[in-house]
Amino acid sequence: MAIFRQIRLYLRLIHNEIHAKISPIGYARRIGVRIGNGTVFYGMRAGMFSSEPFLVTIGCHCHITSGVQFITHDGGPLILRHEYPDLDFTAPITVGDYVYIGIRSIILPGVSIGCHSIIGAGSVVNKSIPANCVAAGVPALVVCELDEYLQKLRSKSTGLGHLKGLAKEAEYIKYFGVTHKFKSRLTK
Repeated sequence: MAIFRQIRLYLRLIHNEIHAKISPIGYARRIGVRIGNGTVFYGMRAGMFSSEPFLVTIGCHCHITSGVQFITHDGGPLILRHEYPDLDFTAPITVGDYVYIGIRSIILPGVSIGCHSIIGAGSVVNKSIPANCVAAGVPALVVCELDEYLQKLRSKSTGLGHLKGLAKEAEYIKYFGVTHKFKSRLTK
């Protein structure tokens, strides 16, 4: 009987991974994450939301990239439970509207990320981030206001952000003068 339980557990894990890939919003909502309209996940994994996904709220029009982890509890108290059996730290995570969270960032318990904010790749967000800010690092710190970031970005922009898919790839090839041979999606 134990082997059948193991098989069932593995099948459930595989099912969750597939559901997270095929329908990230549907999967997240099914496990209890509250998500606003227009939010997009890039490369969601089934374990992205820790063990209390019902404590995570993500606003509208957010972009959550691959490898991001929402951790709603601190596991450290486990080693102290022999002395303090009821010790626990679990807290909700709230992400405002129009937030971008960069690849492999970690959002820790009790954090709120304000609207129109950007979290840089690989950041560990252990304190709340105000609205209209760019934050990055370990631990994540505010590095500039969103307006300052926009000015820097506009000066470096390729002007191709409105394009999608193959049209964007073709324009990048021209813009950057790519001449070496590679397997382009354009030559299928």
